Amino acid sequence: MSGVFVAIVGPSGAGKDSLIGFARERLSDRPEFVFVRRVVTRPVDRASEDHDSLGVLEFASVEQAGGFALAWDAHGLRYGLPAAIDADIQAGQVVIANVSRQVIAQIEARYARTIVVALSAHPDIIAQRLANRGRETAGAIRQRLDRSVASPLAHAIDIDNSGALVLAGERLVDILLEAAQRQVWPARA
Repeated sequence: MSGVFVAIVGPSGAGKDSLIGFARERLSDRPEFVFVRRVVTRPVDRASEDHDSLGVLEFASVEQAGGFALAWDAHGLRYGLPAAIDADIQAGQVVIANVSRQVIAQIEARYARTIVVALSAHPDIIAQRLANRGRETAGAIRQRLDRSVASPLAHAIDIDNSGALVLAGERLVDILLEAAQRQVWPARA
């Protein structure tokens, strides 16, 4: 049996990395779960997600050599997921990654079993989280919030992360545990 790819999507500030970190900690003793570390063309700093960093030319070289299962552009940066996740999926594991909505179709075409989890949070909470990061001006945050109204994904599982992290975190853990136990997968519409 092949595994499943769990795509975590949502606007900046919705808490994707926080929820993934919560689930990683709760499931740390479960080898069937693989939490993917993204490669980003952004230097590593405390204000950003925990990621591996490559320069633009290095990223292009790795991509050209087939080192990424998926790669995309967003917010002036390049993002990639290591090609090793293909072997994890083939081995029957549950692979969890923070991805852009724009690559959902690619993920669903590449992996037969895909679950999309769409995170959201109240706009005031997102604005505060973005301000706390200190990477953007108040004007840039307003612009980001104005353009972050995305159409809902019909087949996604929605999680509102406006409240306590533990509430949304436990919901994500439940989804992941169910994904690991499921033997029969529903057909995509």
